[in-house]
Amino acid sequence: MLTAFAILTDGLVYAAYLFVVAIGLSLIFGVMKILNVTHGSFYAFGAYGAAIAVGAYFNADYAAAGGFLLMGVVAIVVGLVLGLLIERGLLRVVYGRDEVVVVLVTYSAFLILEDVLRLLWGTESYALYQPLAIGGNVMVGGLVLSGYDIGLVVFAIVLAFAASYALRHTRYGRLLTVVIFDRELAAAFGINVSVMYTVTFVLGAILGALGGAVMAPKIAVTLGIGVEVIVLAFAVVIIGGLGSIEGALIGALIVGTCRAAAVHLVPQLELFVIYAVMALVLVFRPYGLFTRAQPRKI
Repeated sequence: MLTAFAILTDGLVYAAYLFVVAIGLSLIFGVMKILNVTHGSFYAFGAYGAAIAVGAYFNADYAAAGGFLLMGVVAIVVGLVLGLLIERGLLRVVYGRDEVVVVLVTYSAFLILEDVLRLLWGTESYALYQPLAIGGNVMVGGLVLSGYDIGLVVFAIVLAFAASYALRHTRYGRLLTVVIFDRELAAAFGINVSVMYTVTFVLGAILGALGGAVMAPKIAVTLGIGVEVIVLAFAVVIIGGLGSIEGALIGALIVGTCRAAAVHLVPQLELFVIYAVMALVLVFRPYGLFTRAQPRKI
């Protein structure tokens, strides 16, 4: 029972982290039909920005609450700058091109941004330990759980409800739904699709950077973290269904739980399990769990 509870708690924490990252990737694909590889760079820049800015904040002995708020501010700044730079300066040029071309463009941008990370912060690793220490530990069911991890799970739940509400009950969300359904029809009804693309991409970039910022206290912030997370994020959104928030949530829960079970029971199969689950889902649901097959326009 203790092992099962440990798998459940570790799976929830890992799923929360994956969901925060994957929701932005899923949002961008749902609206723009772009498999955005640069999402890994948004995550990495968010993690580096949080490790440096929030670390300096805590070292100056300011109020702890301000440090957690600063994580969000860093994510917003990173998302705004990189999101606008990539979407307005690069993707706008290749809209309407073959999907493979667009993916290659985002991959090229990802490689460039990896070198920018190296140029700005070198090869040194950074650690943001203060939020974990401030969060403390909680004893639950015989296990010692990190208060920061509990907060991360709560944050992911709030984010899921907020995103679902925004899409269904706000003006922007309803307009976004029209663009997702049929962008040509949306343009015909006077919706500025170009602006919707820009806003959506920036929001996705902010969410990607937010994933890096909130995960910075739990990892060694170093080169290569963007590569690892983009592979996992793609696995999550493919399992759940590209473009679906509910799919991103369920996909994150599946991947998180399966990975936690593998770590506790068969650690040598940790990475294999994730891709095995993805392959199994795609055998029966080629478009993911929450996406129906779409008719092709001719």
